[in-house]
Amino acid sequence: MEEMKMWHEDDGITFHAQTKVYFSYCDKTGFLSLYELLRLTSDIAVEDYRARGMSREFLLQNNFAILVSRVSFKLLRLPKENESITVSTWEEVSEALQLIRGYEITDNEGNALVEGLSSWLLVDPKTRRIIPSKKFALRPPSSIKRQDASLKPSKIILPDDMEKIGEHTIAYSDLDANGHTNNSRYAAFIMDNLPEPYASRKFTDFKINYSKEALSGEKIELFAHYEDNKIILVGKTQNGNSFESELYF
Repeated sequence: MEEMKMWHEDDGITFHAQTKVYFSYCDKTGFLSLYELLRLTSDIAVEDYRARGMSREFLLQNNFAILVSRVSFKLLRLPKENESITVSTWEEVSEALQLIRGYEITDNEGNALVEGLSSWLLVDPKTRRIIPSKKFALRPPSSIKRQDASLKPSKIILPDDMEKIGEHTIAYSDLDANGHTNNSRYAAFIMDNLPEPYASRKFTDFKINYSKEALSGEKIELFAHYEDNKIILVGKTQNGNSFESELYF
């Protein structure tokens, strides 16, 4: 198995990871699964900070934790099995209470396959209180705005007439080293419960907003609303909405 090659551009701003889309990264269609898309892009964000001297452990020592809040991707063409890709990320201009990060996945010829933006909350790991972005002084703030404003994550409006499509109990394999449900797992919950033929559609956009974490042992119920060009989804636990999502096709 090839190792992932990672590097920063000379400006130290854009971080790249070159890898291959292995068989296990794909769903039944033979293309990169939404779960793996979230995993790859989340991991490269962590690696970008680590390569700049801000590992997860270092952030915790400085009383910072960074939690993904919203993600929005334009799926021009999902990469397929055995395809070599480059996953790139960079910080964009922060908002008052959110760190903003851009993404791009390209093929060997440099053609864009996926473009995206995500917002992250800076929190105190002990109190879980949100910290204003301007207080994150461990690196110079970004002045970049590369991605189109149409990609910006936004609030998802849930209709009243949503039907239950399934449920999932949070299990050991859903948890990461923080003891939390890994953010990428929510895409797996969505796809595992979407009925055919919706699950096998070629989606053009994918958005997910995280509201309240589903905890180990909790049951998360999934509800959907179908429209002509999109599916609106919500995952609920006994404590309220865990996530909201939209899939466009």
